Amino acid sequence: MVCDRLHPDNKKAMTDPDLLQDLKNIWHPCTPLKDPAITPLLLVDRASGIYLFDNKGNRYMDVISSWWVNLLGHNHPRLNRALSRQMEKMAHVMFAGITHEPAIRLAERLIQGTPDNLTRVFFSDNGSTAVEIALKMSLQYWKLSGHAKKNRFAYLKDGYHGETLGALSVCGSQLFRDKFDDVLMSNVEVQGPDCLRCPFGLKRESCQAECFDAMQNTLDTHSESLAGVIVEPLVQGAAGMKMYPPVYLKKLEDACKAKNVHVIYDEIAVGFYRTGSMFVCQGHELHPTFLCLSKGITSGYLPLAVTLTENSVYEAFQGSFENFNWFVHSHSYSANPLACAVANETLALLEEPGFSESLQQKSGVMREVACQLEELPWCGEYRQIGMIGALELVRDREKLTPFPVEKRIGFEIFKEGLTRGLFLRPLGNIVYFMPPYAIEEDEIKTMIRSAGDSIRAVLEKE
Repeated sequence: MVCDRLHPDNKKAMTDPDLLQDLKNIWHPCTPLKDPAITPLLLVDRASGIYLFDNKGNRYMDVISSWWVNLLGHNHPRLNRALSRQMEKMAHVMFAGITHEPAIRLAERLIQGTPDNLTRVFFSDNGSTAVEIALKMSLQYWKLSGHAKKNRFAYLKDGYHGETLGALSVCGSQLFRDKFDDVLMSNVEVQGPDCLRCPFGLKRESCQAECFDAMQNTLDTHSESLAGVIVEPLVQGAAGMKMYPPVYLKKLEDACKAKNVHVIYDEIAVGFYRTGSMFVCQGHELHPTFLCLSKGITSGYLPLAVTLTENSVYEAFQGSFENFNWFVHSHSYSANPLACAVANETLALLEEPGFSESLQQKSGVMREVACQLEELPWCGEYRQIGMIGALELVRDREKLTPFPVEKRIGFEIFKEGLTRGLFLRPLGNIVYFMPPYAIEEDEIKTMIRSAGDSIRAVLEKE
């Protein structure tokens, strides 16, 4: 299906009454305010499988799973039925003093599928909040344990953990945090892995994470004041899908254990088979103190998040009522029954016999077909782990010189992709692929080929 060109010269799109009403009333996230007035927004009418359909009937492949949440495809019949069944029983109920079967089953499932030290599940409603909860639990744990000076966190440069103020305080991206620095808690930024531009000249496939020295020095210097270290395991998403080897995580776990510092894994973007295993920590035999999950947990149907932790952390909050030692943190939509019911069905689908093997096959096809992207003269690197692929575009392949920010190369490729039936959302100069698992092998080939054509159409003009 050929798509209308959604470029500034598309006068019909610019006068669509719904788009005009959107411009009048809505403030969109992560969107420069002038963009929708110049380049019309994609007005989606419905979605099915891996495709979005606009109000003119044009079809677009959702290459990024609608911000990484839609694991199993849009409008999935089994998820629809699970939601409908729960709606007939109960849509919402508070989760303080009340419990319900969907939450009980979901917590049980999550504990069974994660490392054996994680035995407690705290429900919330979004990824940023799951991180906030881990930070707060860690801080309060150390106070209750007589270590009140352990009140800071270490985080990786370029790391991203959400946009609430607590989460921003462990954010290593200035794009998100620099406007709020003066009100954020004082934490410790650490240089993390940068495998494409490795200062040691090593390769992620064979190194021993020599770059961990920076984190080791931080732990040696600040362990008495550090409550925990937070990382995105294996893939730093918002940083441009920066990928690093699991040996870094093993070193982190050993070092933090030796220094009596919590380990917090933010698997919000990479959990639920994105990197090949159900969870990074489970697949690589790691044991974080806290595990934060969200995004794909309901396959994009409803907001839901969880923070898992150890029983030793949970037990520290035991105490008399009048001392208020308990964890005073709540959300109106904690463990929403509809969200929990869809999450249970999502996990049931992911756990079906043959599912992981099928996903491994698709991942292999994506890696094989993506070789054609490495032939592009602007390819600095194509990297992939599981069902996450990323092409880093550079102006000079030898020097890895990036394109200037003001060129907005990614935005131009996004617009060009729409004309070829692709919904991409590049991270600066990085074009990445995180398609729903429902994608078929021939669709993977179309995705890569069309992305390559879009890149050529933009960069051959440079």
